[in-house]
Amino acid sequence: MELRMLRYFVAVAEERHFGRAAARLHMTQPPLSRAIRQLEADLGCTLLHRSPTGVALTAAGTVLHDEARTLLAQADRARDRVAAAAGTATLTVGTLADSAEQAGARLAAVYRDRHPHVRVRVREADFTDPTAGLRAGLVDVALTRAPFEDSGLTTRVLRSDRVGVVLRADDPLADHDSLRLDDLAGRPWFRLPEGTDPVWRSYWARRPDTARCTGPVVRTVHECLQSVLWSGTVGLAPLAHSLPEGLTAVALTDVPPSRLVIAWRSGDTGPLIRSFVRLATALWNRKGTEPQSGSRTPAAPARLP
Repeated sequence: MELRMLRYFVAVAEERHFGRAAARLHMTQPPLSRAIRQLEADLGCTLLHRSPTGVALTAAGTVLHDEARTLLAQADRARDRVAAAAGTATLTVGTLADSAEQAGARLAAVYRDRHPHVRVRVREADFTDPTAGLRAGLVDVALTRAPFEDSGLTTRVLRSDRVGVVLRADDPLADHDSLRLDDLAGRPWFRLPEGTDPVWRSYWARRPDTARCTGPVVRTVHECLQSVLWSGTVGLAPLAHSLPEGLTAVALTDVPPSRLVIAWRSGDTGPLIRSFVRLATALWNRKGTEPQSGSRTPAAPARLP
């Protein structure tokens, strides 16, 4: 069995859905389905019970899931040890939208100073994967925003930010100090792609019952901001972020704060990951949560969750 096939199977087993697993793996669903069928054929047994609403593990699938996670973890550790022995240790950091910038240049400088011989790679994900490649095994640690499906993952909160609605500056509601979701009834809201993490979707795609889900499907911060600017679509953003000229954010009093977090695979605590988490946490403990004066965010560079 190839490690690639096992990663595919683990993704489907944990997402319980081929569409969500494909989005997590950044691939389309048909080749993923074919790969799982081939794996079942190779093993001579059925691994998944398929239904229109998703999949469930068979007894054989449950055993393979446990074994596959162990094998993948061992493979990752072997890769890290070989890289370290060769003097080419690498840490891959996954980011979502602006999360790396929110972590700040200070974290990058401190980590470089502590680990001058470690090569750090940064991989940016889109909204379909709030774990920023962590679940797919593409990154070692992620800087992202919760909430998302975190089974098998460990997270540490760096800070919490109030959330607001992003509007055009000339919108009739733009001069309000705060709003509630019901104040946005009847407006078009942007949509997240099919297969987006359901926990993430329920947080960022929340809207009034009377909202019109007619906005465009957006995968990135840029697409989201442009849909607001050009089409008047409604979307959410942490108030800690600044926005480009022509847009503003007004605080929503009935939406819980957005948490900037560090995430890593539970049990995958190599020395480079441990150091990254320790340094980031220490920096935030010293820095604290930046105060947010006022409810609205004026114009500046574009940011969203």
